[in-house]
Amino acid sequence: MRRTTTRLLAALALLPLAAHATDEATQVSFVAPPWPGVTVKTEIMAQILAPLGYTNERQELSSTVGYKTLQTGDSDVFLAGWLPAQQDSYDAAMDDGTIIDLGNNVTGARMGFAVPDYVYEAGVTSAEQLDDPENRERFEGRYYSIESGSTVSDFIHDAKRNDTYGLGDWELLESSTPGMLSAVRSAYDEKRWIAFYGWTPHWMVPEFDMHILDDPEGIYGDNQGRSDVRTIVAKPFSEANPNLMRLLDQFVLSAKQQSDFIREYGLKERELEAVAHEWLQNHPDELAEFLDGVTTRDGEPGLAAVKASL
Repeated sequence: MRRTTTRLLAALALLPLAAHATDEATQVSFVAPPWPGVTVKTEIMAQILAPLGYTNERQELSSTVGYKTLQTGDSDVFLAGWLPAQQDSYDAAMDDGTIIDLGNNVTGARMGFAVPDYVYEAGVTSAEQLDDPENRERFEGRYYSIESGSTVSDFIHDAKRNDTYGLGDWELLESSTPGMLSAVRSAYDEKRWIAFYGWTPHWMVPEFDMHILDDPEGIYGDNQGRSDVRTIVAKPFSEANPNLMRLLDQFVLSAKQQSDFIREYGLKERELEAVAHEWLQNHPDELAEFLDGVTTRDGEPGLAAVKASL
């Protein structure tokens, strides 16, 4: 159990099983920005909820607007509370006491300097090595990043200005995310060396055998650029729906798992419902963990109901 709801779930564990199914809600309203990861995660959750007796709706909102709708009670759940990227919106909602943070639903999220596997295996494992003479030549003194004006763009521009890791005279090539990934694909297919801004979870991880380099100066954030991806719930909703809260609190994926289904949906463009359904079928152990102690809305064992639906 994670820190935010430990006391809540400890109290629930003392209640009879049927008491778990005391939720007021029959429908869950998700904040769902059009990002492949949260899109598939939300669909996975929806396919779990349906056989438990709950419907869902998805509101395609930016994260900034999504926090506001959570604060007003117009939305219930957000499965993509990225921190520190959304820190300002998160802090504002937490400060007025209108949301509950259930902790990470993705373990291992991270961002930073990235290279394909064949570069990493050649010995480049830290950003400190990028400007070594022989490495710089193979990288052609170029670093690829995403849109100018983004937060991560500010990070790399600061590094360049400060000549961190010797990047002061490197050529910084910024473009759209698809543009950057197109350059990475071209280099990867030809096994040319390339250094670029990478993050996980994302399909670039399995597609390019990507590794994120050590970043001892913390250019992309503390703790080697590691990020949290939180489950955020409107506080009144959390108080009224203990059964759903147990499920949401136990819904945790690895960055690799999310990267894999992002690849299926975002890159291979498979049908959303099929990707989510296949993931649930192929991960019975995780499904059992999600549904530990969770019931249907009318008090029947939740795991059996969801398995039957698959």
